[in-house]
Amino acid sequence: MGNMNADFMNAKLADAKIHFERALDCKHTEFDDLYPYMIEHPQFFWYKRYVAWSELLTIVKLCEELSIEWHESFTAKQVDYIGKRVMSSRVLDEWYETNDSKEHVG
Repeated sequence: MGNMNADFMNAKLADAKIHFERALDCKHTEFDDLYPYMIEHPQFFWYKRYVAWSELLTIVKLCEELSIEWHESFTAKQVDYIGKRVMSSRVLDEWYETNDSKEHVG
């Protein structure tokens, strides 16, 4: 049962990470389908990212409570952001940045 739980939670963690990254990239997520009337709202993308971040933190918390390793799915910087729990502008701006990534053209 333990491995099955870990596999299930790892799949949920991967889904939550993809959901957050799609929200960061302003790509379509389930949130768009749930609240189509909000797309015109200037705060829409902020709400969408907030929902995805909350989902990610919830899955991480469940992994911790179940003693399931989750750190290896993220960079060290991302683990630090998740540990701080606050979705700051730094999280939004630097989520993808790694030492070997291409420099963002400003």
